[in-house]
Amino acid sequence: MKREMLAAALLTLCLSFLAGCGKEPVQPEQLLTEYIQLLNEEKYEEMYTYLSEDAKAQTDEETYVNRNRNIYGGIEASDIVIDIAEDGDEEKDADTRRVKYTVTMQTLAGELSFDNMVAIFNKDEEGSYKMEWDSQDIFPTLQNSDTVRVVTTAAKRGNIYDRNQVELAREGVASSVGLVPGKLPEDREAAFTQLASLLEISVEKIENALSAGWVRDDTFVPLRTVAKDAMDLKEQLLEIPGVMITDTTVRYYPFGEKAAQLTGYVQNITAEELEEREGQGYNQNSIIGKAGAERVYEEQLRPRDGYSIQIYNELGDLKETVLEKAPQDGEDVMLTIDITLQQYLYQEMEGDEGCAAAMDPVSGAVLALVSTPAYDPNDFVMGYTSSAWEAINSDEAQPLYNRWLASWVPGSAFKPVTAALALTEGTLDPEEDIQNEGLRWQLDSSWGSYYVTTLEDYSVKNLENALIHSDNIYFAKAAVGMGADGFGEGLNSLGFGEELPFDFALTASTYGTDGKITSDTELADSGYGQGKILVNPIHLSSIYSALVNGGNMVKPYLTEGQETTYWKEGVFAPEAAETVLNDLYQVVEAEEGTAHEAYSSGYRLAGKTGTAEIKDSQDDTTGTELGWFVGLCVEDTDSPLLITMMIEDVKGRGGSHYVIPKVSAGFDAYILGQAPAFSADSGETLLEGEQ
Repeated sequence: MKREMLAAALLTLCLSFLAGCGKEPVQPEQLLTEYIQLLNEEKYEEMYTYLSEDAKAQTDEETYVNRNRNIYGGIEASDIVIDIAEDGDEEKDADTRRVKYTVTMQTLAGELSFDNMVAIFNKDEEGSYKMEWDSQDIFPTLQNSDTVRVVTTAAKRGNIYDRNQVELAREGVASSVGLVPGKLPEDREAAFTQLASLLEISVEKIENALSAGWVRDDTFVPLRTVAKDAMDLKEQLLEIPGVMITDTTVRYYPFGEKAAQLTGYVQNITAEELEEREGQGYNQNSIIGKAGAERVYEEQLRPRDGYSIQIYNELGDLKETVLEKAPQDGEDVMLTIDITLQQYLYQEMEGDEGCAAAMDPVSGAVLALVSTPAYDPNDFVMGYTSSAWEAINSDEAQPLYNRWLASWVPGSAFKPVTAALALTEGTLDPEEDIQNEGLRWQLDSSWGSYYVTTLEDYSVKNLENALIHSDNIYFAKAAVGMGADGFGEGLNSLGFGEELPFDFALTASTYGTDGKITSDTELADSGYGQGKILVNPIHLSSIYSALVNGGNMVKPYLTEGQETTYWKEGVFAPEAAETVLNDLYQVVEAEEGTAHEAYSSGYRLAGKTGTAEIKDSQDDTTGTELGWFVGLCVEDTDSPLLITMMIEDVKGRGGSHYVIPKVSAGFDAYILGQAPAFSADSGETLLEGEQ
């Protein structure tokens, strides 16, 4: 047995020797290439194994790993490549080779490229080369005693303006509350408990902030940002030993909740966002648009900070600037919004749940976008406390919900659309008296107990009178007269089921089930804006614009400098558009018109009301109602205006008549130029002493 074991051992040794004899020694070029590959993969411990014994004797592994990690990580080096010179391999003696090469890498300051040379020694028994190493292999002029620093020069985020250059989002000043550890009292726990209570943060958060590696006794450690004018809170905070309050620059929204869903807000970038935007110049300290215009126009608004990679000697003196990139301020964005009109509409809608969109129906410029209730975007910038965040999220009115992004049941506000489609198709004669007995109608007995109902009887049932009296039966018949296919094709031509080409992503308007109307009753209900019709308010505004543009739907736009274009051309015949528009003037001007209370002697207004029922069945009496009013003013004015407003839960509050005076106030302000009841900088809460 012993003889067999000895023979096996000898065989193993022979095989190992033969394998070693057949192994090719690692050459300098190969070694260097592999080393750089490991550097790209941030495998610093494995890189250390490529060093010669002499190099390891001079620099231990921990020092080597930390120096490489800190420098390459600090400058955010990536895509590191080397180009070995054709004549770069020099033999110094039998055991030493030198290789010349050029290294190129991407850094936070841009592309860095330099020539270098590394000494490579033949030291091991297999004849493979190992690297000699010191700090000059990182940068040619870097000594082991030198330090590398990255100096950041902050750039400024672009401002957001309205059409009159009023600032909607800009730089402001708030108060940063923090601690100076060396000034804390002996009873730290009591101080932390009191501070945590006032700032509504956890004691653990305070302790974690103070335990950071960069914190010293005289360091200011920020904990939370509060409003500049929070004087009572700041007085209580300053009674705690160690608390310090300094001014800090923040993003500021002068109009607060009045333009909240429009402007949106910024916050610190998250780890997930940073990963998604890798290579785009963001870092862990970046501020990024999270909602509204801040998010939509992030690429224009975002600043590009400047960076300087610098080498300092052991005395702390600047030795060399390796690479520098100048800061680049973000671009300003000018919206087509008229903030005065925006404020008027918000003021009228405050306390309700609803939305409004105002636009120039001729050019397509969007003048106001209001969603109520709303939130104060400044609260997001400074950071919500846990109680405030819980309160806003549990609010049944959903102040974080942007209602003008959604689509809604339009009710009778959709009747002019049905009329214009039927006139264009030629299935409706506007002068024909379409008689009906009583206040209900059904196509035939196949509808069983289902009837279309209307509220008012009147004599001549032509198109004009049907719009004036908002007759459900007339428009149900008009839709049925087109047929499900014809009506569906008409809706498709208006952009139903499509994404409106708008800077904000709007919910598409839809009808039927998967774009199909499946029954005559559904078709009839769709004709007067019920059934399964859902319309986005900005889309509905674009459809109404076709009534003043010869049948062409204008493309809404939100930033200044754009040209007027049509999203959909020829959706209505010019004669059909003119007929419906003239009839909508009568809806306002005729004494019996459903929108007569919007009549003004100061301007001519066309409009249509709508009260959309949200209920489970025709017999349901517990459902709610959406109130609509769409108004148009284009005659004898240099400022054409279309306002579409929807307010939820108007049942028992007058239906659409609850909405009419709110829209009228917007027209009065914009067309008649009435002075606002508030300053253009109302809502200023953070800044002091600024104009």
